[in-house]
Amino acid sequence: MFHKTVTLQPFVDISVHTEGFEIVSAQFGGDGCVYVLLINQIPERERGMFVPSTLKQPYTYKVLMVEDQYIDEIVIEGQHFNYHYVQPLRRHLLLVGARCSYYGAGKYDLNAKVCDYKGRTVREFLLGDGIQKVQVTEKGTIWTSYFDEGVFGNNGWDQPVGAHGLVAWDEHGNKLYEDNVSDIADCYALNVVREEEVWFYYYTDFLLGCISDGPSQPKVTFMNPEISGSAGFCTDGCHFLFDGGYGKSGDYYIKKNEKPSMTKGHKVHFLNEKSEPLVPRTQDFREDRVLFSENNLLYQVSIKELL
Repeated sequence: MFHKTVTLQPFVDISVHTEGFEIVSAQFGGDGCVYVLLINQIPERERGMFVPSTLKQPYTYKVLMVEDQYIDEIVIEGQHFNYHYVQPLRRHLLLVGARCSYYGAGKYDLNAKVCDYKGRTVREFLLGDGIQKVQVTEKGTIWTSYFDEGVFGNNGWDQPVGAHGLVAWDEHGNKLYEDNVSDIADCYALNVVREEEVWFYYYTDFLLGCISDGPSQPKVTFMNPEISGSAGFCTDGCHFLFDGGYGKSGDYYIKKNEKPSMTKGHKVHFLNEKSEPLVPRTQDFREDRVLFSENNLLYQVSIKELL
């Protein structure tokens, strides 16, 4: 297999904003900007196993909005919930926690918080437990994918919100769509390209699905990417860049769509500006680009740059 090595240069250094904070996640927004979620201290695991959704002490979050070299900072203080993702939602910010618990009839955690740009809470609602990915369109459609515990139930959820593995919501947390055609046990990857083009990749079949025509009139098609356990992918519609999958950390694969399957493709390795293997703390795939964070540096590359 052809093997390509690509050296990436950081496009921004966020270290001046991270003092006293830890990076939780870094994601592309539907507006093309980058959103970084920081917390003043990573919450401790209980019994060494898991971090609870509700936190005993207040934490401070910080959201960085990165556009080119300009960085805007929003501080959100006094929070008692464990958030993992941030996305722009119309003129607000959406914070989402991956986990939430069900306590009994009508009693459950609200794991989605909408804030204004001054950090003030606008509203909160439920998006379900076991969230793997969250991506929001420019029009405000929220897409959530779920890992196995969110599909089959845990944390008190006998009837999990994410039982179908993939759900779309409006900006107030009302369901617009849930997958009824795939057999999703774990939705490994999600790429919301635009309102009318949403890609997802899932276990048990390791098929790549595409939802076209929007959540109200969805048309779902499938293809086999011939890759197992990939954690993410981006696409220009013809070519795909996949995370390497099981046991292939640091490997990425470029494949071409030749319906109904894909080419075997070629392997890609990324180096940082020091010509050392890039070891990202976080990675995010959206549209035709992938975003990496390593230390306090952010890197991005598009499929076009790799062809």
